[in-house]
Amino acid sequence: MGRMTRKLVATAFGAPREVLTVVDVELPTASVGTVTVDVRAAGLNPFDVKSVQGVMGEDPAKLPLQIGNECSGVVREAAAGTGPAVGDRVVVYPVSGAFAETVVAPAASVHTLPDTVDFDQAAGLLLAGVTAYDLVETLDITETDTVLVHGGAGAVGSIAVVLAVSRGAAVIATASPANHEAVRALGATPVDHHSVLLDAVRSAATTPVTAVIDTVGVDDAIDVSLELVEPGRIASIAAWGRAGDGITILDGSTDASKRHRRDAVQPLLAAAADGRIVIEVAGTSTFDDAADSFDALAGRHPRGKYILHP
Repeated sequence: MGRMTRKLVATAFGAPREVLTVVDVELPTASVGTVTVDVRAAGLNPFDVKSVQGVMGEDPAKLPLQIGNECSGVVREAAAGTGPAVGDRVVVYPVSGAFAETVVAPAASVHTLPDTVDFDQAAGLLLAGVTAYDLVETLDITETDTVLVHGGAGAVGSIAVVLAVSRGAAVIATASPANHEAVRALGATPVDHHSVLLDAVRSAATTPVTAVIDTVGVDDAIDVSLELVEPGRIASIAAWGRAGDGITILDGSTDASKRHRRDAVQPLLAAAADGRIVIEVAGTSTFDDAADSFDALAGRHPRGKYILHP
């Protein structure tokens, strides 16, 4: 038997507290084109929670369910010429089964981590970051735009705000009042998502809204957006039930989205390195008490990311 590693998996689909468990599994054999990384931190995302709950489907053939798509750590093994060297600090994305003490990932998914970015920040950066970059690129946001971001304090929305502002766009972002100062600090004008939204957005906009980025998917957000811009100027990662309205739904599957997300990695790492993007950590837990973070993420839309530690 080869080297073993501890891994967080779901033994069934259902409530995380009931189905999550830590198991010892054999580490896949490293091969040419792969890098073995000792994990220091892993980012928890809504997709992980929904997968465990069975929202994404309940195929018993996938059990025990491998969870987690992004992590950071230190290179343990790497073939010559594959990129990062043994001992290098790295961030790994995309990778399957990131909630493990050690992962074996394709070399193309292993990226050198700037010295100024810590492991927790790195573990929460790339999945949300490449998604935000895809949204901004899809709408081709420029300095001529006024952009409405639904969910401007969330993991994806906050990075979308930063990216749009960095391109010179004016940005209005919906958020709860408790998060308005955080949204202002990103460079956007906040509006209360519980308000009469259309009126609030029009009052906040000094020039007409020209593009909408949606990260929440609720009908009110889409209805208001359609009052402000043409459907082709709305890009969403959440409003699956509204695709018939002609808006763009992004899930990373198109050639354009894949290209955007690949192209995003180095600019995102550079932005994190110089402080333009800061990942707020909403909470941390170990693999053994990971259900606490799963439950917290399932129950609300936090500002920041939940991070798991082996």
